[in-house]
Amino acid sequence: MNSSLRTSPFAAAFGSIALMLATLLAPVPATAQAAAPPKLDVPYVPTPPEVVERMLDLAKVNKGDTLFDLGCGDGRIVVTAAKERGAKGTGIDINPQRIAEAKENARIAGVEDRVNFRVGDLFTSNFADATVVTLYLLPDVNRKLRPQLWKQLKVGTRVVSHDFDMGPEWPPQKTEKIGNKTLYFWTITPENKAAV
Repeated sequence: MNSSLRTSPFAAAFGSIALMLATLLAPVPATAQAAAPPKLDVPYVPTPPEVVERMLDLAKVNKGDTLFDLGCGDGRIVVTAAKERGAKGTGIDINPQRIAEAKENARIAGVEDRVNFRVGDLFTSNFADATVVTLYLLPDVNRKLRPQLWKQLKVGTRVVSHDFDMGPEWPPQKTEKIGNKTLYFWTITPENKAAV
């Protein structure tokens, strides 16, 4: 036997350890990375039904409207707008679990033909078709999104935010309290469009 082919017990053990370490430290396959949960800018907190109704009232949502809910969660605002007001709606959320829940809620409510839900990043999404936009995000996210709203939305589009405003650069036209909740309302103006 050639002495160069002999393996000592120490070398065999070392080789096994090296193989285990190489396996553990190997790059994660793309498919496993895709399954990782998304990084959320906003925690999921459902909007109470009475607040949903008041948001839709404040924006005067009707059957001629196309509502976009940014950070739609389980889709309750979009589904309610479609079922009770006859509007069309789109919900966008970065969390696939929330989008699956929203689609199921639309199916149960019988409004699948009037609504659309999609996984997406709000900062790269197109919502220019909206006549109404609803949000329940956080102050820093609202402020970061504000220029995009001004740029994409048409003059006259109504915007309603649950609990958080858009900063001093865009004071609300209306503010309304519902218990311990606050709603903020804006309409896109020519001045907003010019400011982008």
